[in-house]
Amino acid sequence: MTDTAWLSRTELLIGKEKLNKLNNAHVLIVGMGGVGSFVAEFICRSGVGEMTIIDGDVVDPSNRNRQLPALATTHGQSKVMLMGERLMQINPELKLHIINEFVQPGRVTEMLSCKPDYVVDAIDSITPKLTFIKEAFASGLPIVSSMGAGGKVDPTQLQVADISKTYNCPFAQQVRKMLKAAGIYKGFKAVFSPEKNNPESLMMTDGANFKKSAYGTMSYMPATFGAVVSSVVIRDLMER
Repeated sequence: MTDTAWLSRTELLIGKEKLNKLNNAHVLIVGMGGVGSFVAEFICRSGVGEMTIIDGDVVDPSNRNRQLPALATTHGQSKVMLMGERLMQINPELKLHIINEFVQPGRVTEMLSCKPDYVVDAIDSITPKLTFIKEAFASGLPIVSSMGAGGKVDPTQLQVADISKTYNCPFAQQVRKMLKAAGIYKGFKAVFSPEKNNPESLMMTDGANFKKSAYGTMSYMPATFGAVVSSVVIRDLMER
C-alpha cells in the first residue's frame, strides 16, 4: 500500500506488523444489506488490502432506515456496485472483486474458489445462507455469520459465540436445526443477540429471494451487528 497516511491512527493502535497482516489479507463478504454493508465499510477502513463483495439485490425505499448504500437518490440501483464505488473512494488501492448476483447453489463453489482468508456471511434469507455456510464450512475457510438483527432494539446484548452456543434467537435456532440435518453441529463463529424479538414487528412477505417473513428493524441494530462481525474478522486476522 503506497499511501499509508490514512491508516496512521490504526497503526498507532495495533502496530505495523498487524497492520501489514490486514493489508495482506483477503476478506469475502456476502450480503450488502444492513449488516453486510457496514461490515464492508469497517473491513475496508481497517486496511484490509483485498475484498470480495457479493449481492444481487437493488436498493428499495424501505432499506433507507438501515443500509449504507440506500439513499433517496439510489433507489433501484445495485447495492454491491454502490458499495464497490464507496469502498474504492475510501481506499483507491484496494484490490476489489465485485460479484453482482444472488447466491445460487451451483455458484457458491466458484464464489469461494478465490480462497479468501476470511468469509463473512451477512445473508438474511435462510436458504441462500445455509447454502453458503455449508460450502464455506466444507472448504475449511474461517467464517463468521450474522444472525437476526430484526425485531430487537438493545445493541448492548450482542454476543459472539460458536453457532452451537447461540440461544434465544429464532433465526439462529433455524440455522442450527437445518445445519444439523447436514451434519454440521459447531465450528464457526456467530454474532447474535439473545434479546427477545418483538412479535408485533413481524410481517409476512411475498417470498421473493427465499424470504417469507421479516422483522421491523431499528437503524443502529444492523450497523452494530456489522461492527461486531467486522471486529471478529479483524481481530482474528491480526492474530493469525
